[in-house]
Amino acid sequence: MNAFVDTNILVYAADEAVPQTNKTKIARELLLQPYLHLSVQVLSEFVVTARSSKKLAFSLQQEREWLERWLLFPIASLGVNTFVTALSLHHRFQISHWDSLIIAAAKEQSCEVLYSEDLNAQQDFDGLKVVNPFE
Repeated sequence: MNAFVDTNILVYAADEAVPQTNKTKIARELLLQPYLHLSVQVLSEFVVTARSSKKLAFSLQQEREWLERWLLFPIASLGVNTFVTALSLHHRFQISHWDSLIIAAAKEQSCEVLYSEDLNAQQDFDGLKVVNPFE
């Protein structure tokens, strides 16, 4: 089963705080599953969070090390078709443009599950089910 991973999962997995939080442990275990997909948007959002002094505050080296791991996943690019699909999803489901881009990318990758803490758990977007792995 193909599944898509939202940015918050990557952020929790990359959190290097000691001791580890339960969310970090869950995120790291989740990312060991096969058939996980990401998008350019998710990676970009991760970079913004990694660089933020209020979030991860990573050095350039730390950022690179985590990105090297994430770049091994299948990654959806964000093209015109993704954008147009996202516009339709935004209007139809009344969700943010950014969330609709994630959903559109997941659907393009034939994902059945979207792991996210930010969307409504168990919501179904035409065959793409949102799962909050922290619940």
